[in-house]
Amino acid sequence: MPYKLQIREFASQDKDQVMENFKQNVPRYFAVSEIKEFENYLESGIEKYFVAEIEGEIVGAGGVNFADNKTVGQMSWGFIKAEFHGCGFGSKLVKHRIDYLNSISTVEKIVLGTSQHTYKFYEKNGFVLKEVRKDYWAKDFDLYDMIYEEPE
Repeated sequence: MPYKLQIREFASQDKDQVMENFKQNVPRYFAVSEIKEFENYLESGIEKYFVAEIEGEIVGAGGVNFADNKTVGQMSWGFIKAEFHGCGFGSKLVKHRIDYLNSISTVEKIVLGTSQHTYKFYEKNGFVLKEVRKDYWAKDFDLYDMIYEEPE
């Protein structure tokens, strides 16, 4: 039976489950030092954050933030619980955030910063690599600066 994924806005009571899921992706996709940064983001850095769930269980999350007078939409802190990698949920969450950003009239471009561990996933979802900065996030976690290009 296929899973029915639902995406909704993050609520404060989701924090513990989201943090637990995030930690499952450390150190493979996120550096240990990013755990505290992510917790701070959930407490005070959210502009818009979404959770993906199946039958009430949160299986992923991802947000968007804005820059340059809301002309730039930035994808932020996206991940899927480790046991659900490869199910297509990450792509659905990315599409949801792109659709959300495209619905905002001031947004002219969509960008994200990821690492060498996940940039290929984002390439499959329409993002193009613009720049690489070594050890940006942490040692052995390079910044892969990417921009979304609408399919023709």
